[in-house]
Amino acid sequence: MYLIGNGSLLTRDRAHPFFQDGAVLIEGETIKETGTEKELRKKYPQADYINAHGGIIMPGLINAHTHIYSALARGLSIAGNNPRNFLEILEGTWWNIDRHLSLEMTRASAWATIMDSIRNGVTTIFDHHASFFEIEGSLFAIRDAAKQAGIRACLCYEVSERDGMEKCDAAIAENAAFARWAKEADDGMIRAMFGGHALFTISDATFEKMVRANDGMTGFHIHVAEGMNDVYDSLRNYGCRPVNRLLYNGILGEKTLLGHCIHISPAEMDIIKETGTMAVNNPESNMGNAVGCAPVIEMMKRGIVVGLGTDAYTADMLESQKAFLTIQRHNACMPNVGWNEAVSALFENNAIIAAKYFGKEVGVLKKGAAADVIIVDYHPYTPFSEENADGHILFGMSGRDVRTTIINGTVVYLDRQFTKIDEEAMNAEIREQAKCLWGELNHRKY
Repeated sequence: MYLIGNGSLLTRDRAHPFFQDGAVLIEGETIKETGTEKELRKKYPQADYINAHGGIIMPGLINAHTHIYSALARGLSIAGNNPRNFLEILEGTWWNIDRHLSLEMTRASAWATIMDSIRNGVTTIFDHHASFFEIEGSLFAIRDAAKQAGIRACLCYEVSERDGMEKCDAAIAENAAFARWAKEADDGMIRAMFGGHALFTISDATFEKMVRANDGMTGFHIHVAEGMNDVYDSLRNYGCRPVNRLLYNGILGEKTLLGHCIHISPAEMDIIKETGTMAVNNPESNMGNAVGCAPVIEMMKRGIVVGLGTDAYTADMLESQKAFLTIQRHNACMPNVGWNEAVSALFENNAIIAAKYFGKEVGVLKKGAAADVIIVDYHPYTPFSEENADGHILFGMSGRDVRTTIINGTVVYLDRQFTKIDEEAMNAEIREQAKCLWGELNHRKY
């Protein structure tokens, strides 16, 4: 039993949203109680005490869309790769990288992503993996790293025809095998989705295979209209827009998550809403790839659950939230839009998305919810209260301020030290795999 105190408590529980001198009690894997530190210390004197050092105690963060396969790319330059559009970025960088990823490189990528996530207070990730050099067993390798590190993870493999039908079929098989394992294991910390890349790399025949292999086990996690390639391909070859294709192929539904959705029409938004399908926005990645600004405000107005991810551009969800707000305001040419949507995407909608998969409340500190708690080392020089906490998060906090991360009742990162991971040894292993990958991509030694 842990009692976390000596800080301001921001619960995201509408019934009891804020305690100035608050504390949260963890028993096992769940939150037992929240309240003032004075009352909880008196009530539970036997609990192990975790000191927030005057910071902010809040729910663990959720990343609704990331890519473990890109983790070893930090600082990488590939000779001759100078992309001028989105397709060239995919072909020259990301598809090039995943075509070289061995299982050992996938494991290293998983550890790099997971460690970065935990450091930034992320307690749940939805990953969309690709390693077309070595597909079989890749999701299980990521699973093993996630279980050892203690992070909550929902995993899938990126089905695509870009490297031929043999690889495409292997990707379908990996998704199906992992989904079967997840269903049978019923592990509360590891879940599965059925992944797909952009629609312009997937034919209707492959969609049919995916639906058959999935057999209703789980929802789909797929990139949609990130670039205009999807729109052009769907209109030219199938006579309809991308979301219509997904509808016709049985991909949409209440447990399906659509990544990006930048170039979708109002009619497509209506289809997404009516099918109960969810979406996830990745603002920094969209800006970095110069693919446009997703119509998130309009989607939310129509009642679509739009969450927030990073697309692996960063592991810092608070940074991603800031980018969400600024790109929406820049795109609208209005400085007074996007605030509510930015807060809802990260703290409400991501929790809705995660709850659909993990079967318990996450992203909130209240009795019975998952014991995912972070301590943010944030000491503002202006007043901090229930009324302005979101303003402090948007304009003051960052992931690097996180000092302690607790996932499912286990302290995995305490006062900026990992408790379950030998960070130095793991970093050395990751560096070796990164050198191997960089060497293969550039035909030289590092």
